[in-house]
Amino acid sequence: MSRFLLRRLALGLLTLLLVSVVVFAATQALPGDAARAILGRDATPQRLAALRAQLHLNQSVFSQYGHWLSGMLTGNLGTSAASQQSVSSLLSGRIGNSAFLVFVSALVAIPLSIVLGVWMAMRRDKLADHVGSTVSLVLAALPEFVIGILLVVVFATNVFHSLPAVSLIPPGDHAWQHLNDVILPAATLVLAVTPYISRIMRGSMIEVLESDYVTMARLKGLPERTVIWRHAVPNAIVPAIQVSALQLAWMAGGVVVVEFVFSFPGIGAALVDAVGNRDVPVVQALTMIIAAVYVVLNVGADMATILLTPRLRTAGR
Repeated sequence: MSRFLLRRLALGLLTLLLVSVVVFAATQALPGDAARAILGRDATPQRLAALRAQLHLNQSVFSQYGHWLSGMLTGNLGTSAASQQSVSSLLSGRIGNSAFLVFVSALVAIPLSIVLGVWMAMRRDKLADHVGSTVSLVLAALPEFVIGILLVVVFATNVFHSLPAVSLIPPGDHAWQHLNDVILPAATLVLAVTPYISRIMRGSMIEVLESDYVTMARLKGLPERTVIWRHAVPNAIVPAIQVSALQLAWMAGGVVVVEFVFSFPGIGAALVDAVGNRDVPVVQALTMIIAAVYVVLNVGADMATILLTPRLRTAGR
């Protein structure tokens, strides 16, 4: 198990290194002069030269990459070219807001998905199963921004007026201080990821319910609740964990669209603003943060899979 984890960690670090190369190359390939795009057409040659020196644009591409990568490894994310603030201080509050939004969404979506998957599997081919499968398929087919707009129409504008349509969190405040502003963005993420996890859980649960050890447990006279939650669910939950990790990683990137819809002050809005302002250091930092979250969640899912699967846990013995 330790060898497997070390191998996964090494692959994760290699993935981040390759992502850093792609991110840096993509930002370098953007057309035009980054310094002039930031300062505008009326910028003096002295200001352009100073900004190019600040962004290391007057050095070779390899020197620029080495300087940027060493800064990322030491926690120095650079200075925002648009606001002249350090990227770390500029993004710290926004990262906290996005992390809270994803945490709340995952706290609701994962248990809800597992319960729904078990519930549909227990009512296989019945009306409840057909209704649940159809609703989950429709939600899975809808883009997250469409779900968000529908929630705004229902709960904030035309039908009910109980929740704010946009998340007007004052600068300097945190998302957990304004829970009403988090409800609709979190509900959008929950409705976007729950169909995938619940459908995987349903399929895995149906397969487990047809296995020999579940049949044996029932023949022994165990209560149905014990058979389901002690014998079936622990063996059926492994695929759901893998999908949950992928969906959590999607949240880290998909939150960009949701935050833009609700004007939520997180990394999504920061990334949109940075792209519009041609703020390359912020774009690079946010992209690497999202990639790191993706890698960490996948490694965590692999670890959870091993811990919950005795056959994998004892494979090397």
